[in-house]
Amino acid sequence: MKMKQISMEKVTVNVCLGNDQERINKTLTLLQSLTGAKPIKTLAKKRIPTFDIRPGLPIGAKVTLRGEKATKLLKRLLEAIENTLTKSHFDDGTLSFGIDEYIKIPDSKYDVELGIIGLSVSVTLKRPGFSLKNRRIRPSKIPIKHRISKQETMDFMKENFKTNLGDEDEL
Repeated sequence: MKMKQISMEKVTVNVCLGNDQERINKTLTLLQSLTGAKPIKTLAKKRIPTFDIRPGLPIGAKVTLRGEKATKLLKRLLEAIENTLTKSHFDDGTLSFGIDEYIKIPDSKYDVELGIIGLSVSVTLKRPGFSLKNRRIRPSKIPIKHRISKQETMDFMKENFKTNLGDEDEL
């Protein structure tokens, strides 16, 4: 069953701060120190006058990791939430969770100028053959039998990262 084997495609860490440009620049250094990779600024796509946001304005930062670096980072991020996830964190082939304070992550130090910032983490899983949907010439859909279900995503996390499935009330 080599074609059915699930692996991790990428881990994306995202921080959204709004219109505070100085704080966004400090967050870029925070993400750099946490992940060891160069983060990018995320830009607003819509105008939100209440928050003084317009299209093209930087409103956050994110970094995407793949391979061994992604696995190491995910283990550290799961320690911050005590390796406990709920069913609502999982979807078909993806899982997302939040960390309310970056200082909960092991080996991270509090920065007085930055304050407390939360992170959102998204993990994308893949199987051999998933590149069919991303290729430039003749992209095609993944057959239903080959897609990754919510249950398979939960099983993958239990096996490889020793996560616990908690109830919504416990968290």
